[in-house]
Amino acid sequence: MKRDSIYCGAMLLLLTGCAVGPDYSRPALDLPQTYVAQPEQHYQLQDIQNNWWTVFHSDELNALIEQAWRANPSIASAEAALRAAQENVYAQQGYFLPTVQAGYTPQRTKLAGNQGGNSPGLQGNGSVISTGEATPVIYNFHTAQVTVGYTPDVFGANRRQVESLEAQRQAQGLQLEAAYITLASNIVAAAFQDGLLRQQIDLTRHIIASSQTALELAERQHRAGYISRQELATQQGALAQARQLLPPLQKQLEQNRDLLRVLAGIRSDQQVPAFELARFQLPEQLPLTLPSQLVEQRPDVRAAEALLRSASADVGVARAARLPQFAITGTAGGTASQFGQMFWNSGKFFELTANVTQTLFDGGTLKHREKAADQALQGAVATYRSTVAAAFQNVADVLHAIDSDAAVLAAAQEADTAAGTALELALRQHAHGAVDRMELIAAEQNKRQAELTLAQAKAGQLEDAAALYQALGGGWWHRSEGEKYE
Repeated sequence: MKRDSIYCGAMLLLLTGCAVGPDYSRPALDLPQTYVAQPEQHYQLQDIQNNWWTVFHSDELNALIEQAWRANPSIASAEAALRAAQENVYAQQGYFLPTVQAGYTPQRTKLAGNQGGNSPGLQGNGSVISTGEATPVIYNFHTAQVTVGYTPDVFGANRRQVESLEAQRQAQGLQLEAAYITLASNIVAAAFQDGLLRQQIDLTRHIIASSQTALELAERQHRAGYISRQELATQQGALAQARQLLPPLQKQLEQNRDLLRVLAGIRSDQQVPAFELARFQLPEQLPLTLPSQLVEQRPDVRAAEALLRSASADVGVARAARLPQFAITGTAGGTASQFGQMFWNSGKFFELTANVTQTLFDGGTLKHREKAADQALQGAVATYRSTVAAAFQNVADVLHAIDSDAAVLAAAQEADTAAGTALELALRQHAHGAVDRMELIAAEQNKRQAELTLAQAKAGQLEDAAALYQALGGGWWHRSEGEKYE
């Protein structure tokens, strides 16, 4: 009875065992208390919704992003990579269970009669014919068997391997989330650029028209002798410079629309919405999260941590490879010279084998593989900390850009207001004959230039607001359970 207890305990140890190698724990991080030392803008601590781009109140933009999520090839590629990673986990989990194989081997053999051979099931020598030669023996032989193999995970090599692959699956799921966020952010930025370019083209055309009018007026004044040839050439140069501005803007607009089509997964012969910069609304209050939450919300940081967890598990895999390896194999079947007799009692056989192997010498291969895994783990720790630092830098850069945007926008609004006042005064003075037509045209052009600068400032403010939502993680954690990939 005592012997049986010892045997059962030993078998239980073989089946359960322990997992060698380090158990994962997140590295210590020295996180800052704030993203920037003295932010000039006022932010509200709030969570980020998963469809954050709706804060800009553009139905066309919302529809385009939904279209992109369905049709963009990069999303399909990331989803396929995630499914492949999940299948690798399932495949590795299969090693926890025994393998069962069935085999059937039919065999037909001819034995030389002069060797006195006997066939299984046909005992006796070959008969001797009148010439003195023995007749060859020809016989059939059938073998059917079932083999069950099992490798006990005594030192946890398979558990660590599953842990590593599961962490890689999590990393791939987070990379998919990052792909969604990046795609949405790129479309938002391209939509803002589309609206800005359209407004720039419209204002540039007005400047060209004003320059054309000014040149026509200068030509009449030159013919009348009121201005010199040099002054006329100056107006001609001003018109030429204004015209030079239009083609590059038109090229940028078409290239940007090509980008929108690619991002949305739309064919080159199909149209995308034409956006207007003035229709986008800047959020009244920009969001912000605690620095301690950033490491939980950024998909790139979470993915780096998942890969770190995978590297930690790989150390256990390499360490377990240096320990004794166990295997159990059982085979049962039947054999006979006739198919129907294979499973008679006389033809049945079985075999049960337990095997333990320990590498005694391999030239240091397993030892150096473990050391390589240790170094890979150290590299993964450094990569994780670097990713965290880059995430905080990203948020800080965006916050500084938003503060700068506010100053730029305030200055652009002042310049636009001043140019508008100057144009209004010029119109009044021109109506009373106090200024000539040329001065009025110059005031109109100054106003258009101020509007161009103001449009660029507004577009920059919109783009940096969108960049803040992306830098804070994009709200992927609020997706429904059926849409989550972690």
